Amino acid sequence: MKDNSAAARKSGRPRTFDAETALDKAMKVFWEKGYEGSSLPELTEAMGMNRPSLYAVFGNKENLFRMALERYSATHDPLFNAALAQPTARAVVEHFLRGNADAQTETENPHGCLVINGALACSDDALPIRDSLIERRAASEAKLRARLEQAKADGDLPADSCSGQMARFVMTVSNGMAVQAAAGATRKQLQEVVDQVLRGWPS
Repeated sequence: MKDNSAAARKSGRPRTFDAETALDKAMKVFWEKGYEGSSLPELTEAMGMNRPSLYAVFGNKENLFRMALERYSATHDPLFNAALAQPTARAVVEHFLRGNADAQTETENPHGCLVINGALACSDDALPIRDSLIERRAASEAKLRARLEQAKADGDLPADSCSGQMARFVMTVSNGMAVQAAAGATRKQLQEVVDQVLRGWPS
């Protein structure tokens, strides 16, 4: 009979290896330290596997990051989609920013946002990752712009408002909140930022 435990030891993979659990652990390393800041030794230690096993299961570091990003998006994109479904433009912005303030300061996860933290500092070798993250942020801004444009057409925003500028403003606030959260800002402080945004929101 084949000794599975011996095979597992030889491959560097534990008998109870769970790819999804390992990916979750890699996601948190990337979330906290960004793509460039996450070294292979840190990733393999967190995931409980050696480098050959990481390559065998997940491919290279770039592919591992992309898989971790998809896993992150699966739990965070619903927040954005729920915000877009709110009945008014103000409610859209409030739902989005308040949800971000909560998500970016969860005690069980690194603070901030993986999409922002992942590309704060990238060398030329990591440009494909940076560009992918920029594209993701641009796509979110485009969806928000379209929702605000609809609100304007419905009479929910002033006729002279600029949906593009408003969407860019909201996304800039959201991105800034993520940076502040990663630097130690509290949930209360981020919610106060949201309060300020809403006080200035056009009626």
